[in-house]
Amino acid sequence: MGELEPQGQSLQGGEISRITEHLFRHESGKLISVMTGIFGIDRLQLAEDVVQESLVRALQTWPYYGIPQNPAAWLTQTAKNLALDLIRREKLFQEKQPQILAFMEQWSGNSSADDSPAFDNEIKDGRLRLMFACCHPLVPPESQTALALKTLCGFSPAEIAKAYLTTEAAIAKRLTRARQRIRDLRIPFEIPSGHEIPARLDAVLQTLYLLFNEGYKASSGDSLVREELCREAIRLATLLAAHPVGDRPHVHALASLMVLNAARLPARADADGNILRLEEQNRARWDRGMIRRGMFHLAKSASGNEISAYHLQAGIAAVHCAATDYASTDWRQILSLYDRLVQIDESPVVMLNRAVAVAQVHGPRAGIQAIEGIRQQNSLQSYHLLHAVLAEFESKLNNFEAAAHHLRKALESAELKSERILLSQRLEACADILARMPPLNRSAGLRPGANPIE
Repeated sequence: MGELEPQGQSLQGGEISRITEHLFRHESGKLISVMTGIFGIDRLQLAEDVVQESLVRALQTWPYYGIPQNPAAWLTQTAKNLALDLIRREKLFQEKQPQILAFMEQWSGNSSADDSPAFDNEIKDGRLRLMFACCHPLVPPESQTALALKTLCGFSPAEIAKAYLTTEAAIAKRLTRARQRIRDLRIPFEIPSGHEIPARLDAVLQTLYLLFNEGYKASSGDSLVREELCREAIRLATLLAAHPVGDRPHVHALASLMVLNAARLPARADADGNILRLEEQNRARWDRGMIRRGMFHLAKSASGNEISAYHLQAGIAAVHCAATDYASTDWRQILSLYDRLVQIDESPVVMLNRAVAVAQVHGPRAGIQAIEGIRQQNSLQSYHLLHAVLAEFESKLNNFEAAAHHLRKALESAELKSERILLSQRLEACADILARMPPLNRSAGLRPGANPIE
């Protein structure tokens, strides 16, 4: 099996488990793409099983022998050996065995071979082929993201279920149906060309967008940010943008949007994991290198004639990153970009974000009026940020009783611990103000509250 090196790093079991999981996140997509190239996309489950088994072997052996000096190469070599065992046992591969073995011999476990240009290009193309296979239009949309998270990012069904507020059994069914559909319809393991590119590319971009958003603001759990999801989405988007099939304006726009928002991650929470709103963030902690990368992709996105939703969202992120402090933010430019965005995407969440910009430019009463048009949409009735934003607007108008009502509504549906803490703090502040005010004046308090959640 993979080389066990006693001189490797010796750590406690829990630390080994954490390191192994981290490595697996980064290596699984690469390994599965190679295995899929060997076994065929119709044997995707087999490819996943081989890679999963390599992780199991690491968890079984590293606590006793220590972490190898090159853990990634160890996982690669282990997966290679497991694949060779399967190939030699199964009659299915007997006709292909000479070609497969020749390829496997080139696929060495040492880093110098993995770093060779030919092998590196093969890995990149393999990952793109797998990405397009997962996001094929014939695969149900609700299954595309789940399959991409599983195969490209190494996430378990339980983790995917938690991210999308469903059950592990439901995700397992989605994955099974997706693999079955790929097998039954003989969906090709290839990078599309010609007229097939637009529909396939749009599905890939939507999946990467959802992946990044779940990382940037988790839908549940104790942590506001799942940074590994953000990094994986950026890595895949950058890989796509660097390939001829993905070197297109809206791909660069999505890459820009992700990178510019990720540049602000270090300042989004305090040392205890509590949310820091935009005006509270220490902008010295924003990653200037990532901002430059984001601006580079934004410039590349300007080469076409069409403006996508990704372009406009990247433009909004760029305005925030360009402001030296909160007070100097060009909210009029942000509102202008949102005005154009709602012409492309009239989703309630986009409309809510636009209302925040409206309030910054025209005042909180205008913000409330902007929200009135979307409040009746069922999808927003239980959305805690709708009530959190309304609470902010009412606080600015000194209507603290109304603000407290909306904060209580927000707390009813907020899932994240950090958000619940912030909402509770704001509700306590409202309660303190109301306690000091005569009852008749509670709808017209004496001072404004905090700014909306960013």
